[in-house]
Amino acid sequence: MIEKTIHSAVSNFLQSEETANTDGEDLFVKEAFVDEGPTMRRFRPASMGRASRIRRRSSHLTVVVAEKD
Repeated sequence: MIEKTIHSAVSNFLQSEETANTDGEDLFVKEAFVDEGPTMRRFRPASMGRASRIRRRSSHLTVVVAEKD
């Protein structure tokens, strides 16, 4: 997933009108971080007629690409 996100960030950078003359080899990953995303809450049957909560967590992956000077 990280590799796919980096490829997408490079492609987005090269498609920008301001950076149309940039070569893909001159780019580097300036910043990469993961933030907490939304949590889906589900319930699962438990013993003795109870219900237990299940939290399906997700995350946001952000990659910032910049050009070498």
